[in-house]
Amino acid sequence: MIARLLLTCGMVLMGAVSLPTSLYAEVSGSLVIAGNGPELHTIESLARAFEKANPRTYIDLLWEDDAKTLDLVKSGQAQIAITGTEDPDLAARQIGWDGIGILVHLSNFTKELTKQQVADIYSGAVKEWSELGGPDTKILLINRPRNQNIRDAFEAQLGIVGKIPDSAKLIGGDEKVVKTVVGTLPPLSAVAYISMSTGLSVVSTGVAVRLLPVDNVEPQPPTVRDGRYPLRRPILVLSKKEPNPLIDAFVQFALSPPGQAIVAETYIPMPGQ
Repeated sequence: MIARLLLTCGMVLMGAVSLPTSLYAEVSGSLVIAGNGPELHTIESLARAFEKANPRTYIDLLWEDDAKTLDLVKSGQAQIAITGTEDPDLAARQIGWDGIGILVHLSNFTKELTKQQVADIYSGAVKEWSELGGPDTKILLINRPRNQNIRDAFEAQLGIVGKIPDSAKLIGGDEKVVKTVVGTLPPLSAVAYISMSTGLSVVSTGVAVRLLPVDNVEPQPPTVRDGRYPLRRPILVLSKKEPNPLIDAFVQFALSPPGQAIVAETYIPMPGQ
């Protein structure tokens, strides 16, 4: 069942972000924001902060791993979709960046991969870690559900749309992905792609996983922001192309200093913001 999180104007903003209470003071109404990826916490925090700054507004979140977010906007069931890829029928505005990390068990001694090798792994062209300087074991692929924005961006950037084998293990949430990589036997075999922010967070807490460098570049916020790290996805707000003052106000808030401070808690803010 789709989780409906009704974010009322009385809810308290999480985190110490100073809000200009007069910002967009004339805006009123309601929005439905649809998503299916790891951005839920960030979008929820943005929605709460926006409501606090605009007491006559409220935001309802529709969030599910396999939600077809673009269809929800096109059909009018939602006004905003949070995605990582554009759609020609919708207007797209970017509010941040996230890297796509390649996650393996800590005991996997593969040192790094090229972008082409990642594509070869996930298209099934490479099936053994030993072909990549790693252990002599088969590669267990962990994939994400169709329509998840991280999968769409991952496949598109690697040129492997529709090429990931059906035998790949399908897992929705990042937390379960990490647990599967840690718990898979033999522990050297699993590989997953994951939100870089999540990956760095679990690595920092001592979980037995690591993120592989890609094309000799470490997956870190500065390398994602300037484009040196080759696997990254934009965090996009997609909506219908006709003018909507409430949507415009929400996007402007997300790009304002208070909004970008919220984005920066998990993701990489926009340059110059």
